Amino acid sequence: MTGRVAVIGSANVDLVVDVDRHPGPGETVLGGDLRRSPGGKGANQAVAAARAGGAATVFVGALGRDDAAELLLESLHGAGVATEAVGRVDVPTGTALITVTPDGENSIVVAAGANARLALTPAAAAAVAGADVVLAQLEVPLEVVLAAAAARRAACLLVLNAAPSRPLPDELWDAVDVLVVNEHEAIDLGPGGGDVDTAVEHLLATVPTVVVTMGALGALVARRGLPVVHVPSLDVDPVDSTGAGDTFCGVLAARLADGVEVVAAARAAVVAGALAVTRRGAQSGIPTAAEVLAALGRLA
Repeated sequence: MTGRVAVIGSANVDLVVDVDRHPGPGETVLGGDLRRSPGGKGANQAVAAARAGGAATVFVGALGRDDAAELLLESLHGAGVATEAVGRVDVPTGTALITVTPDGENSIVVAAGANARLALTPAAAAAVAGADVVLAQLEVPLEVVLAAAAARRAACLLVLNAAPSRPLPDELWDAVDVLVVNEHEAIDLGPGGGDVDTAVEHLLATVPTVVVTMGALGALVARRGLPVVHVPSLDVDPVDSTGAGDTFCGVLAARLADGVEVVAAARAAVVAGALAVTRRGAQSGIPTAAEVLAALGRLA
C-alpha cells in the first residue's frame, strides 16, 4: 500500500459496560464490569486505515492533558498512525459512555471535551495537503471539516462519514467525493419520509458516490449513472459492534488512497468491519491488513 490518508476527527476514551438490555427513559439497569479503552470515531478510523488498511495515516484531532490522552496516543502509535497533527488543549479528553447488549449492539453517549476545541493548525493543514484521501466525520466542529476540505490537493478525495447526521452547508456538500452513511443517516439526510433507496437517489444528486453501511447485511455502493451494487458481509458471530462502522470507513479510505475503485474498496471494508464485531473494543477489535486479505476469500 502506498496511499496516504489524513483522518480529521474525534478521539475519546470509551467507558464500556455490558448489559442485558439498554435502559429505557428513567430506568436503571445493572451491568458488568467497567472497561476503559481508546475510541472516538476519528481515532478509530485512523487506526483502521493504518492497521487494517495498510495506509500511511496521520490523525488530526485534539486531546486534553490527562491520562486518557496518553491512552489514546499509545493506541494510535501502536497502530502506526502519525500524531504530529494532534493538538493538546486544557479541557478533558473526549469521553464516550457505551452500553453493549449480549447480541453485540451498542448504545453510546459522547461528551465531546477536547474534540470541540479542534482547530486546523499549520501542522494539520500540512498533513491534509499531503494526503491522497481526507476522511472526516461530524463529531468535531464543522468549520474544521470545511477547512480541511479547502486545504487538500485537487487530486485528493474527500470521504465524509456523515455521523452523527446533521444538516450540512452547500459548501461541504460540494466538496464531498464519497459519502458514507448508515441506513438511518441516509434517511436523515434524504428528502424526508422516504426509505433508503429514495434517500440514496436524492443524495446522488448532490454527491457522486454514496456508500451505505448495513451492518450484517454488508453495504450498498451507489454511483451516478451506474447500477447500485450490494456488497454482502461475512457470516460471523458478533461480540461487540462498537467501532465496526469506523473500521469500515478507515479501510475504505485506505483502499481508495491506494487507487482501488470504490466497489472493491467496499468489499475489503465490509470484511474488516465484520471481523471487528467478533472482538471487544473499538480499536483493539480492529483486524490487521493480513487478516482482512485472508478473509476476503470467504466473501460471497
